[in-house]
Amino acid sequence: MFGINGPEFFLLLIIGVLVIGPQRLPEYTQKLANLVKEVRRMASGAREQIKEEVGIDIDDVDWKKYDPRQYDPRRIIKEALLDDDTKPVSAGAPAAVAAVSGAAAVAAAPESAPARPERVVRSLPPGEPAPFDTEAT
Repeated sequence: MFGINGPEFFLLLIIGVLVIGPQRLPEYTQKLANLVKEVRRMASGAREQIKEEVGIDIDDVDWKKYDPRQYDPRRIIKEALLDDDTKPVSAGAPAAVAAVSGAAAVAAAPESAPARPERVVRSLPPGEPAPFDTEAT
């Protein structure tokens, strides 16, 4: 509560009793009780106002559905990659099913996986502009 631990709270309580004094202590405890009741009444009124304006009861809302911790980026990406979408992105792109089945085959049998082909890097002659893909932007 406000970064105050048990012993610190007890010490503040003792100092408060000493400063207020035994004559005024019942008066201040009554004021504190009234303050707590007022805060509870205001919270209840706010709850009723939200229920009236929104039209739903706050207690009936499934708050787990709105918990951001349930959205694991790794799980979302895995589900997106393993989706059964067979439509290619462009005319020259391979189908997603072939990529998924290939990834599943590599994951299922890593010993028998074929070696990756060597990467070919082609240097452009001086003065030739770099190729531009209009679909990439």
